[in-house]
Amino acid sequence: MASRLTGLLRESFMARMFGAGMANDAFGIGFRIPNLTRDLFAEGALSAAFVPIFTEYLTKKSKQEAILLANLVTTALVMIVGAMCALGVLFAPQLVQLIAPGFHDTPGKFELAVTMTRIMFPFLLLVALAAQAMGVLNACNHFGVPAMASTFFNLGSVGFGTLMGWVVGPALGFAPIVGMAWGVVLGGALQLLWQLPTMLKLGFSFAPAIDWSHPGLRRILILMGPAIIGSAATQINVMVNSNFASHMPGAVSWLSYAFRFMQLPIGIFGVTIASATLPSISRSAALGNFDEFRKTLSQSMAMVFLLTIPSSVGLAVLGRSIIASIYQWGKFTVSDTQNAALALSCYAIGLAGYAALKVITPAYYALNDSRTPMVVSFLSIAINYAVAESMTRFAGLKHAGLALSTSAVAIAGFVILFTLLRRRIDGIYGRALIRTVWQVSLASTAMGAVVWMTSRYIESHVGLTRSAHILNLIVSIPAGLGVFYYICRALRVDELDLAIRSISGGLARRFSIKRS
Repeated sequence: MASRLTGLLRESFMARMFGAGMANDAFGIGFRIPNLTRDLFAEGALSAAFVPIFTEYLTKKSKQEAILLANLVTTALVMIVGAMCALGVLFAPQLVQLIAPGFHDTPGKFELAVTMTRIMFPFLLLVALAAQAMGVLNACNHFGVPAMASTFFNLGSVGFGTLMGWVVGPALGFAPIVGMAWGVVLGGALQLLWQLPTMLKLGFSFAPAIDWSHPGLRRILILMGPAIIGSAATQINVMVNSNFASHMPGAVSWLSYAFRFMQLPIGIFGVTIASATLPSISRSAALGNFDEFRKTLSQSMAMVFLLTIPSSVGLAVLGRSIIASIYQWGKFTVSDTQNAALALSCYAIGLAGYAALKVITPAYYALNDSRTPMVVSFLSIAINYAVAESMTRFAGLKHAGLALSTSAVAIAGFVILFTLLRRRIDGIYGRALIRTVWQVSLASTAMGAVVWMTSRYIESHVGLTRSAHILNLIVSIPAGLGVFYYICRALRVDELDLAIRSISGGLARRFSIKRS
């Protein structure tokens, strides 16, 4: 939650200072390009392949062997990802041309995007090392420190970016947006450094080691191969959508701002639950305990649906007020609010599927199967292009059609992976999951109706000013949560008690630690 809220703070700062114009579009593409490869070689494929093998070493072998494996992976990352960063800097013009050819239509926009890309590409290596550190700590049942790492990235990128853009920049002759790009790199370094003391405390200190024949490293690389190819399909979808968006002035920024709000529930619920689930199901798979594997996975997905289905309804109904409250000041206009809110409502359709994918895809890696997610990912390319093409060119939805294509890919991907996994492990308590989805959907529909009525009432009596939007959120969100809670309680949604115990238990432990 801290990570996503500070991410909103970062985006709000960018919206105020740069709006949705040329500078922010160029920054968005410059940041997106290393992010594409980040999902390939860091937080996506690496984490999914590294955590199950590393957990197996911790479970079945000695800690010293696990430490050696971690050092081998770190050394390989520095060599491989470091070389990729150098190539990314060298071929930045070609990458920007591939992803955003429409930037040539605005003088100076293409060149600025190239500069942004070259500055921010080293962020890839830093975030890859941070992702590996997160995997080590999660496998050792340490979740708080790695979960807070991206919070330090958000704060560091804004703090360092402000320093570089408005203090150092004028002295060296570069624009504030260039300083924000340097802030991303320095924030990435802070994200890594934050985790190192805990790593050292657990006995994991880095010592360069090279042994390409090591069985653990080879298994990770073999598992990463299909995972990288599968993630590449996702990145192809991002490039296709970016290509479409580059021909629509402001669309890159609107989609980026809207997806930031999608990342809030995805990060708080999807990624968090997935991070806690993967080590557990990896241990179950390593020990051959598939009853526990099925139960843990089913409970995790049920929890995701309980938390994300109402979130998607809330984002769709309150999208305009949410965008206006956070972004609509400085250079971010009312028109920008309306366009970003439209994109958010289309993204929200696929929220539950997107978050559930975060949980179910690593389950395949825990079973040492990275091929199935790869094949499904390539199917998503056809789905994404077909929806994007039809929605933008024929239906006339423009940037909103691109958000819809993302939702379609998420929903289709989850349904296919869930169906295949259910057959493979002889069930995932499917009937119980369907019952949970039905109950939560019913409660979310009632919640959405109440929130829509309160929103319309406030807008008709107070207006559409930024203050009115803030008031709308203050009134509508608690009202909607209350309705959702009591209907879930009346329908006897089992996961509701589990969610409450998890949250209250976590807060109680935090309070106890602070008092002690």
